[in-house]
Amino acid sequence: MVQRVTYRRRHAYATRSNVIRKLKKPGGGLTVHYVKKKTKGPQTPSGDHGRIHGVPRVAQVKYSSKHMAKNKKSVTRAYGGVLSAGAVRERITRAFLVEEQKIVKKVLKMQAGKK
Repeated sequence: MVQRVTYRRRHAYATRSNVIRKLKKPGGGLTVHYVKKKTKGPQTPSGDHGRIHGVPRVAQVKYSSKHMAKNKKSVTRAYGGVLSAGAVRERITRAFLVEEQKIVKKVLKMQAGKK
């Protein structure tokens, strides 16, 4: 049979902000701990549904220098803590294709000039 516990706070409904974990105390008794909500975490500004991998999903205030070191807030790549890997890859690909397009135009113009 499951042992029952009661909420420790006034709020008595099972909502997202009122999630509990049952815990055994050293004496064998049962108590509850309240689970904090997971935040969305840092997002990319572009439209690739940007989760930035490698940066922890914590509350906004926890990103301050008081709570988290600088090296934990970013990733070691271009645009580390700002853009996701997919967004960076897309930018590089787009830049490469634009340059290729310019070269093709230049070659075609030179060939047309020779004729």
